[in-house]
Amino acid sequence: MPRIVSGMRSTGQMHIAHYLSVLKSYKEMQEKNDCYFFFADLHVLTTGAEKTAEIKNNTLQLAVDWLSSGIDPEKATVFIQSQVPGHYQLYLLLSMITPKGWLERNPTVKDMIRDYNLQDSVGHGLLGYPVLQASDILLYKGEMVPIGKDQRPHLEITREIARRFNGIFGETFPEPKEYLREYPLIKGTDGQKMSKSLDNAIYLSDDEKTIGKKVSRMVTDPEKIRRDDPGHPEVCSVYEFHSVIGDPEKEARTTDCKSGDLGCVTCKKGLSAKLNDIIAPIREKREALLEKPANVWEILAEGNKKANITAKEVWGEIEEKVGLKYY
Repeated sequence: MPRIVSGMRSTGQMHIAHYLSVLKSYKEMQEKNDCYFFFADLHVLTTGAEKTAEIKNNTLQLAVDWLSSGIDPEKATVFIQSQVPGHYQLYLLLSMITPKGWLERNPTVKDMIRDYNLQDSVGHGLLGYPVLQASDILLYKGEMVPIGKDQRPHLEITREIARRFNGIFGETFPEPKEYLREYPLIKGTDGQKMSKSLDNAIYLSDDEKTIGKKVSRMVTDPEKIRRDDPGHPEVCSVYEFHSVIGDPEKEARTTDCKSGDLGCVTCKKGLSAKLNDIIAPIREKREALLEKPANVWEILAEGNKKANITAKEVWGEIEEKVGLKYY
Protein backbone atom coordinates (compact mmCIF):
# COMPACT_ATOMS: atom_id res chain seq x y z
CA MET A 1 0.00 0.00 0.00
CA PRO A 2 1.27 3.53 -0.72
CA ARG A 3 2.58 5.29 2.39
CA ILE A 4 0.78 8.55 3.15
CA VAL A 5 2.08 11.08 5.68
CA SER A 6 0.04 14.01 6.95
CA GLY A 7 -0.12 16.12 10.09
CA MET A 8 -2.08 18.93 11.69
CA ARG A 9 -0.83 21.65 14.03
CA SER A 10 -1.80 21.08 17.67
CA THR A 11 -4.05 24.10 18.08
CA GLY A 12 -7.01 22.63 19.92
CA GLN A 13 -10.56 21.66 19.05
CA MET A 14 -11.65 21.14 15.46
CA HIS A 15 -14.66 22.57 13.69
CA ILE A 16 -17.02 21.17 11.09
CA ALA A 17 -14.92 22.52 8.21
CA HIS A 18 -11.95 20.47 9.46
CA TYR A 19 -14.15 17.39 9.53
CA LEU A 20 -15.64 17.86 6.07
CA SER A 21 -12.40 18.82 4.35
CA VAL A 22 -9.71 16.81 6.18
CA LEU A 23 -10.94 14.16 8.60
CA LYS A 24 -13.34 12.58 6.12
CA SER A 25 -10.41 12.30 3.72
CA TYR A 26 -8.24 10.73 6.43
CA LYS A 27 -10.93 8.13 7.05
CA GLU A 28 -10.96 7.21 3.35
CA MET A 29 -7.18 7.09 3.13
CA GLN A 30 -6.67 4.78 6.11
CA GLU A 31 -8.74 2.06 4.44
CA LYS A 32 -6.43 1.58 1.45
CA ASN A 33 -3.08 3.10 2.41
CA ASP A 34 -0.27 2.82 4.95
CA CYS A 35 -1.02 6.07 6.79
CA TYR A 36 1.06 8.06 9.26
CA PHE A 37 -1.07 10.81 10.78
CA PHE A 38 0.54 13.04 13.39
CA PHE A 39 -0.11 15.96 15.70
CA ALA A 40 2.38 18.64 14.69
CA ASP A 41 3.15 20.18 18.07
CA LEU A 42 6.65 21.27 16.99
CA HIS A 43 5.14 23.32 14.18
CA VAL A 44 3.14 25.28 16.76
CA LEU A 45 6.45 26.61 18.09
CA THR A 46 7.36 28.16 14.75
CA THR A 47 4.78 30.91 15.29
CA GLY A 48 4.44 30.92 19.08
CA ALA A 49 7.48 29.53 20.88
CA GLU A 50 6.72 31.70 23.90
CA LYS A 51 3.19 30.27 24.26
CA THR A 52 3.56 26.61 25.13
CA ALA A 53 1.27 26.20 28.15
CA GLU A 54 -1.69 25.04 26.05
CA ILE A 55 0.08 22.67 23.65
CA LYS A 56 -0.52 19.52 25.70
CA ASN A 57 -4.25 20.13 26.17
CA ASN A 58 -4.62 21.27 22.56
CA THR A 59 -3.02 18.02 21.43
CA LEU A 60 -5.45 16.07 23.61
CA GLN A 61 -8.45 17.95 22.19
CA LEU A 62 -7.23 17.36 18.65
CA ALA A 63 -6.70 13.66 19.34
CA VAL A 64 -10.18 13.34 20.81
CA ASP A 65 -11.68 14.97 17.72
CA TRP A 66 -9.73 12.65 15.41
CA LEU A 67 -10.67 9.49 17.28
CA SER A 68 -14.31 10.57 17.60
CA SER A 69 -14.46 11.28 13.88
CA GLY A 70 -13.33 7.80 12.90
CA ILE A 71 -9.55 7.99 12.63
CA ASP A 72 -8.63 4.45 13.66
CA PRO A 73 -5.26 3.78 15.37
CA GLU A 74 -5.63 0.14 14.31
CA LYS A 75 -5.64 1.20 10.65
CA ALA A 76 -3.26 4.17 10.76
CA THR A 77 -0.22 5.13 12.83
CA VAL A 78 -1.43 8.09 14.91
CA PHE A 79 1.29 9.84 16.90
CA ILE A 80 2.74 13.05 18.33
CA GLN A 81 5.50 14.65 16.27
CA SER A 82 7.69 15.74 19.19
CA GLN A 83 7.72 12.24 20.67
CA VAL A 84 9.73 10.88 17.74
CA PRO A 85 13.33 12.18 18.05
CA GLY A 86 13.97 11.46 14.38
CA HIS A 87 12.03 14.61 13.46
CA TYR A 88 14.56 16.77 15.30
CA GLN A 89 17.52 14.83 13.93
CA LEU A 90 16.50 14.87 10.29
CA TYR A 91 15.42 18.52 10.49
CA LEU A 92 18.92 19.51 11.59
CA LEU A 93 20.57 17.39 8.92
CA LEU A 94 18.35 18.64 6.09
CA SER A 95 18.85 22.25 7.17
CA MET A 96 22.55 21.78 6.38
CA ILE A 97 21.84 21.15 2.69
CA THR A 98 18.83 23.42 2.07
CA PRO A 99 19.73 26.75 0.38
CA LYS A 100 18.39 29.82 2.15
CA GLY A 101 16.92 31.11 -1.11
CA TRP A 102 14.52 28.16 -1.31
CA LEU A 103 13.06 29.13 2.04
CA GLU A 104 12.87 32.86 1.42
CA ARG A 105 10.81 32.43 -1.74
CA ASN A 106 8.37 29.95 -0.19
CA PRO A 107 4.85 31.44 -0.49
CA THR A 108 3.47 29.48 2.48
CA VAL A 109 5.99 31.00 4.87
CA LYS A 110 5.21 34.43 3.44
CA ASP A 111 1.52 33.83 4.13
CA MET A 112 2.25 32.73 7.70
CA ILE A 113 4.35 35.83 8.35
CA ARG A 114 1.43 37.95 7.15
CA ASP A 115 -1.32 35.99 8.94
CA TYR A 116 0.49 35.93 12.30
CA ASN A 117 1.81 39.52 12.03
CA LEU A 118 5.41 38.35 12.36
CA GLN A 119 7.04 40.80 9.95
CA ASP A 120 9.40 42.10 12.65
CA SER A 121 10.09 38.79 14.38
CA VAL A 122 10.73 36.05 11.83
CA GLY A 123 12.66 33.38 13.68
CA HIS A 124 14.93 30.72 12.23
CA GLY A 125 12.25 28.14 13.05
CA LEU A 126 9.59 29.88 10.95
CA LEU A 127 11.95 30.35 8.01
CA GLY A 128 12.90 26.69 8.34
CA TYR A 129 9.26 25.55 8.58
CA PRO A 130 9.44 23.81 5.16
CA VAL A 131 12.58 21.92 6.23
CA LEU A 132 10.79 20.59 9.30
CA GLN A 133 7.84 19.65 7.12
CA ALA A 134 10.18 17.85 4.73
CA SER A 135 11.62 15.97 7.71
CA ASP A 136 8.11 14.96 8.80
CA ILE A 137 7.49 13.36 5.41
CA LEU A 138 10.89 11.96 4.50
CA LEU A 139 11.53 10.39 7.91
CA TYR A 140 8.86 7.82 7.05
CA LYS A 141 9.76 7.71 3.34
CA GLY A 142 6.33 9.12 2.61
CA GLU A 143 5.24 8.41 -0.95
CA MET A 144 2.13 10.56 -1.00
CA VAL A 145 0.96 13.68 0.84
CA PRO A 146 -2.66 14.87 0.84
CA ILE A 147 -2.77 18.52 -0.18
CA GLY A 148 -4.95 21.15 -1.79
CA LYS A 149 -3.82 22.89 -4.97
CA ASP A 150 -2.59 25.90 -3.00
CA GLN A 151 -0.11 23.69 -1.13
CA ARG A 152 1.72 22.44 -4.21
CA PRO A 153 4.66 24.89 -3.83
CA HIS A 154 5.21 23.71 -0.26
CA LEU A 155 5.33 20.05 -1.27
CA GLU A 156 7.68 20.90 -4.13
CA ILE A 157 10.26 22.17 -1.61
CA THR A 158 10.12 18.77 0.09
CA ARG A 159 10.70 17.14 -3.28
CA GLU A 160 13.63 19.47 -3.99
CA ILE A 161 15.19 18.69 -0.61
CA ALA A 162 14.75 14.96 -1.24
CA ARG A 163 16.41 15.30 -4.66
CA ARG A 164 19.28 17.29 -3.19
CA PHE A 165 19.89 14.74 -0.43
CA ASN A 166 19.74 11.85 -2.88
CA GLY A 167 22.12 13.64 -5.23
CA ILE A 168 24.69 14.25 -2.50
CA PHE A 169 24.48 11.07 -0.43
CA GLY A 170 22.88 8.50 -2.72
CA GLU A 171 19.34 7.38 -3.39
CA THR A 172 17.51 7.34 -0.05
CA PHE A 173 14.16 9.11 -0.17
CA PRO A 174 11.28 8.77 -2.62
CA GLU A 175 10.05 12.09 -3.99
CA PRO A 176 6.60 12.31 -2.40
CA LYS A 177 3.73 12.76 -4.81
CA GLU A 178 0.66 14.85 -4.17
CA TYR A 179 -2.52 13.12 -3.08
CA LEU A 180 -4.58 15.94 -4.53
CA ARG A 181 -7.79 16.65 -2.68
CA GLU A 182 -10.48 19.12 -3.64
CA TYR A 183 -10.96 20.64 -0.23
CA PRO A 184 -14.12 22.75 -0.25
CA LEU A 185 -13.92 26.32 1.00
CA ILE A 186 -16.33 26.23 3.92
CA LYS A 187 -17.54 29.57 5.19
CA GLY A 188 -18.19 30.41 8.81
CA THR A 189 -21.11 32.25 10.34
CA ASP A 190 -19.84 35.63 9.07
CA GLY A 191 -19.40 34.58 5.45
CA GLN A 192 -15.62 34.38 5.68
CA LYS A 193 -13.59 31.17 5.64
CA MET A 194 -14.37 29.22 8.80
CA SER A 195 -11.59 29.79 11.32
CA LYS A 196 -11.09 29.57 15.06
CA SER A 197 -9.26 32.89 15.04
CA LEU A 198 -12.25 34.65 13.45
CA ASP A 199 -14.71 33.26 16.02
CA ASN A 200 -17.03 32.10 13.24
CA ALA A 201 -16.71 28.33 13.64
CA ILE A 202 -19.12 25.51 14.45
CA TYR A 203 -17.17 23.02 16.58
CA LEU A 204 -17.42 19.26 16.73
CA SER A 205 -18.16 19.69 20.45
CA ASP A 206 -21.10 22.09 19.97
CA ASP A 207 -24.48 20.90 21.23
CA GLU A 208 -27.68 21.08 19.20
CA LYS A 209 -28.79 24.40 20.72
CA THR A 210 -25.42 26.04 20.09
CA ILE A 211 -25.38 24.82 16.49
CA GLY A 212 -28.85 26.30 15.98
CA LYS A 213 -27.81 29.67 17.39
CA LYS A 214 -24.69 29.83 15.25
CA VAL A 215 -26.47 28.87 12.05
CA SER A 216 -29.20 31.44 12.76
CA ARG A 217 -26.51 34.14 12.56
CA MET A 218 -25.12 32.95 9.23
CA VAL A 219 -24.90 35.39 6.35
CA THR A 220 -27.54 34.95 3.64
CA ASP A 221 -28.62 36.88 0.56
CA PRO A 222 -28.66 40.57 1.62
CA GLU A 223 -31.45 41.27 -0.90
CA LYS A 224 -33.76 38.63 0.56
CA ILE A 225 -35.17 40.60 3.47
CA ARG A 226 -38.66 39.08 3.73
CA ARG A 227 -39.52 35.42 3.46
CA ASP A 228 -41.20 35.73 0.06
CA ASP A 229 -38.53 37.93 -1.53
CA PRO A 230 -36.84 36.27 -4.52
CA GLY A 231 -33.45 34.95 -3.42
CA HIS A 232 -30.04 34.61 -5.03
CA PRO A 233 -28.69 31.28 -3.72
CA GLU A 234 -25.32 31.76 -5.43
CA VAL A 235 -24.41 34.46 -2.86
CA CYS A 236 -25.82 32.69 0.22
CA SER A 237 -23.50 30.96 2.70
CA VAL A 238 -26.32 28.77 4.00
CA TYR A 239 -27.15 27.48 0.52
CA GLU A 240 -23.47 26.85 -0.13
CA PHE A 241 -23.16 24.90 3.15
CA HIS A 242 -26.10 22.67 2.16
CA SER A 243 -24.28 21.90 -1.10
CA VAL A 244 -20.95 21.10 0.60
CA ILE A 245 -22.61 18.64 2.98
CA GLY A 246 -24.55 17.04 0.17
CA ASP A 247 -28.02 18.26 -0.69
CA PRO A 248 -30.42 15.77 -2.32
CA GLU A 249 -32.98 18.58 -2.49
CA LYS A 250 -30.63 21.05 -4.18
CA GLU A 251 -32.74 21.52 -7.31
CA ALA A 252 -35.91 22.18 -5.32
CA ARG A 253 -34.03 24.39 -2.85
CA THR A 254 -32.66 26.48 -5.68
CA THR A 255 -36.03 26.87 -7.35
CA ASP A 256 -37.89 27.67 -4.12
CA CYS A 257 -35.25 30.16 -2.99
CA LYS A 258 -35.34 32.03 -6.28
CA SER A 259 -39.15 32.09 -6.36
CA GLY A 260 -39.50 33.23 -2.77
CA ASP A 261 -41.24 30.03 -1.64
CA LEU A 262 -38.36 29.14 0.70
CA GLY A 263 -37.51 31.52 3.53
CA CYS A 264 -34.06 31.90 5.10
CA VAL A 265 -35.28 30.85 8.56
CA THR A 266 -36.61 27.54 7.24
CA CYS A 267 -33.45 26.97 5.20
CA LYS A 268 -31.28 27.63 8.26
CA LYS A 269 -33.30 25.25 10.41
CA GLY A 270 -32.76 22.55 7.82
CA LEU A 271 -29.01 23.20 7.82
CA SER A 272 -28.89 23.12 11.64
CA ALA A 273 -30.58 19.71 11.64
CA LYS A 274 -28.13 18.36 9.06
CA LEU A 275 -25.11 19.64 10.96
CA ASN A 276 -26.38 18.20 14.23
CA ASP A 277 -26.91 14.82 12.55
CA ILE A 278 -23.20 14.87 11.59
CA ILE A 279 -21.87 16.28 14.86
CA ALA A 280 -24.08 14.44 17.39
CA PRO A 281 -22.34 11.02 17.19
CA ILE A 282 -18.92 12.72 17.20
CA ARG A 283 -19.92 14.84 20.20
CA GLU A 284 -21.10 11.75 22.08
CA LYS A 285 -17.81 9.92 21.47
CA ARG A 286 -15.83 13.05 22.43
CA GLU A 287 -17.55 13.23 25.79
CA ALA A 288 -16.86 9.56 26.49
CA LEU A 289 -13.18 9.90 25.59
CA LEU A 290 -12.70 13.03 27.69
CA GLU A 291 -14.06 11.21 30.73
CA LYS A 292 -10.94 9.00 30.60
CA PRO A 293 -8.13 11.06 29.03
CA ALA A 294 -5.55 8.54 30.24
CA ASN A 295 -6.93 6.11 27.66
CA VAL A 296 -6.36 8.66 24.90
CA TRP A 297 -2.75 9.25 25.98
CA GLU A 298 -2.24 5.47 26.02
CA ILE A 299 -3.49 5.23 22.42
CA LEU A 300 -1.08 7.99 21.40
CA ALA A 301 1.80 6.37 23.30
CA GLU A 302 1.27 3.19 21.25
CA GLY A 303 1.25 5.26 18.09
CA ASN A 304 4.47 6.97 19.16
CA LYS A 305 6.11 3.55 19.56
CA LYS A 306 5.03 2.44 16.09
CA ALA A 307 6.24 5.68 14.52
CA ASN A 308 9.58 5.43 16.32
CA ILE A 309 10.19 1.93 14.98
CA THR A 310 9.90 3.16 11.40
CA ALA A 311 11.80 6.38 12.11
CA LYS A 312 14.73 4.56 13.70
CA GLU A 313 15.03 2.20 10.74
CA VAL A 314 15.10 5.10 8.28
CA TRP A 315 17.46 7.14 10.47
CA GLY A 316 19.91 4.21 10.58
CA GLU A 317 20.01 4.24 6.79
CA ILE A 318 20.48 8.01 6.75
CA GLU A 319 23.40 7.81 9.19
CA GLU A 320 25.03 5.20 6.99
CA LYS A 321 24.61 7.28 3.82
CA VAL A 322 25.82 10.54 5.37
CA GLY A 323 28.79 8.93 7.11
CA LEU A 324 27.66 9.51 10.68
CA LYS A 325 27.42 5.85 11.70
CA TYR A 326 30.46 5.05 13.88
CA TYR A 327 29.53 1.73 15.43
